[in-house]
Amino acid sequence: MKCERFLSIPIFMVFLLIGVVCYVTLFIFIEDWVGLKSSAGSLNALIFISLASLCLFSFFCCVLIDPGYVPASYVPDIEDSEASDQELKKNGISSRRCDKCSTYKPPRAHHCRVCRRCVLRMDHHCLWINNCVGYWNYKAFFMLVLYATLGCLYSTVMIIYCASYKDLEYSGSGGLKVFYVMSGLMMASLSIMLGTLLGWHVYLIIHNMTTIEYYEGIRASWLARKSGQSYRHPYNLSFYKNIISVLGPNMPKWLWPTAVSHLKDGLIFPTPRDNS
Repeated sequence: MKCERFLSIPIFMVFLLIGVVCYVTLFIFIEDWVGLKSSAGSLNALIFISLASLCLFSFFCCVLIDPGYVPASYVPDIEDSEASDQELKKNGISSRRCDKCSTYKPPRAHHCRVCRRCVLRMDHHCLWINNCVGYWNYKAFFMLVLYATLGCLYSTVMIIYCASYKDLEYSGSGGLKVFYVMSGLMMASLSIMLGTLLGWHVYLIIHNMTTIEYYEGIRASWLARKSGQSYRHPYNLSFYKNIISVLGPNMPKWLWPTAVSHLKDGLIFPTPRDNS
C-alpha cells in the first residue's frame, strides 16, 4: 500500500516542521506585525498559505507517486541495444544489465538498494519522502523543493519585518529576543539549505542529468581525458529541450506537480545523435 510510506519517522518530522513553520509564521509573526484581520495581514497570510499548500501537495505527490519501475517483460531492442552499449562503454557508464535483478534495464535506469527494484531515470532515494525520486515523480520533487524554498524565504522575510516593527533592540524582553533570533536562524538555515538543493536540481535540469548521472559523468570525463578524448553527457539536448523534458512543453503548467502528460514510458530517451 502506498499509504504505508507515510508510516515513517522522517515523514512525521517533515509534517511536524511544516506545521511549526506555518503556525509560527501565521499566528505569531504576521499576527504581531500587522494582524491577520487587516488587509495587509490577510494578503500576506494568503500568499504564505498558498505556498505552504502547494508545498504540502507536492510532498504528497512525491510520497504517493511511484517513481517508475522497469517492467518485468522489458527486453531492449537488439540493434539499439548494441549501439547504445557501445556508446555507454565509450562514455564510461555502467552496463544495461542489472546484476541484482538479473534482468535488462533501460537507459538511465538504476537499481535502488532500498526499494530493491530498478527505477526508471533514477535520481536518488529520498529518506524524507520514503520513496525513490525517479521518472514519474521527479517533477513533483522539484516542485516540492521550489515551494519549500519560497515558503521558507517568505517566512524569513516576515520574521525580519516583524522584528523591525517591534523594535526589539529597545522594547523587547530577553525571552522574546531569543525567540525571534532562534526563529530567524532556523528559517534562514532552512532557506539556505533548500535554496542550495533547488540550485543543484536547476543545474541538473538544464543539463538533462540526474544526480547519479552527474557522478557517473565525473568518472566518464576522467576516463575520456585519460584516453585523450572529450566527454559529453549523452542526453544533453539543448537548454530549452532539457527544461521541457522535465517540466513539459506547456509553460503555464510548469509549476503544477502532477502536469506530466508529456512523459512517455521512460524506456527510451532522445539524444543529440537522434537529430543529426
